[in-house]
Amino acid sequence: MDFGKVRFLLSAYADRQLPPSAHAEIAFAGRSNVGKSSLINRLVGRTNLVKTSAKPGKTQSLNYFLVDDGLYLVDLPGYGFARVSQQVRQSWQGLISGYIETRVTLACVVVIIDLRHELKILDRELIDWLRALGKPFLPVYTKADKLSRNQQEKNAAALDAGLNLTAGERLLFSARTGQGVEALRQRLAAFAGSTGIAAPAAEVSPPTDPI
Repeated sequence: MDFGKVRFLLSAYADRQLPPSAHAEIAFAGRSNVGKSSLINRLVGRTNLVKTSAKPGKTQSLNYFLVDDGLYLVDLPGYGFARVSQQVRQSWQGLISGYIETRVTLACVVVIIDLRHELKILDRELIDWLRALGKPFLPVYTKADKLSRNQQEKNAAALDAGLNLTAGERLLFSARTGQGVEALRQRLAAFAGSTGIAAPAAEVSPPTDPI
């Protein structure tokens, strides 16, 4: 899997705008400002494929990227930002919940958590929900470069305990230094391969529904 061969495909604001279930899909979820956009950009070796913003809550759709004509990366809206209206939060929740619960080609949900901070309730609830659904997930602790090696290990151990994880079930990551990027690519390729979905010969076109 060549993660460098990537392009933006479409933004889906409703279920009907999702592309056909033709490829395995890796979804990326995380609280606002945990470095989700930076992680995806580093993963694919690009600087601005996913636009970063100083304004949390800007992403309001499921953004699809096609990798190597055989894998979808799906950037989900960030959660946990209080300034987003209740109506918008409910809309996001319905779209994300429906997607995760019913998308048959969803191979893994990458749950992105800021390594610098204590475990947040919403992060634990998301992982508990994924466990209850039986959906594969991979916690990735970001911004590791902001901490010393000893502090990385200490904070990671605390997050592991709160999420009932072992060290082998998650990754430490830094978009700035590249720590963990190769391990992440390998893990995601393995998740994608586990679905057994072959890449189709024809290219998928975006839906024509107006946004």
